Amino acid sequence: METFVALGGILMAIGVALGAFGAHALKDRLPPDRLATFRTGVQYHLIHALGLIAVGILAGEYPDAGMIEAAGWLLALGIALFSGSLYVLSVKRIRWLGPVTPLGGLSFIVGWALLAAGVL
Repeated sequence: METFVALGGILMAIGVALGAFGAHALKDRLPPDRLATFRTGVQYHLIHALGLIAVGILAGEYPDAGMIEAAGWLLALGIALFSGSLYVLSVKRIRWLGPVTPLGGLSFIVGWALLAAGVL
């Protein structure tokens, strides 16, 4: 499905840009623990953006597998919730976002499980 390949590519570009931003602009502005939090967000962002590209490729191979499409949307949601909350937490320290991060992690887990189930 072209949507997931394109979305994955766009999110990869954004992830690389955020990684560079963290390495250069934030390196001297954030304490090490908060910079590590930002880097964790980038790491998961990039891994799951690649996952979206894989979902797009697999959706073409398994056109009747609705679980694969659902997996793609959950991976995208996970990037927004997990990585997005870590980006904001590391830079702004908005405490109420803390509980959002595990919801993003859960989206990743369910997304990968649905991908596996959809292929099987």
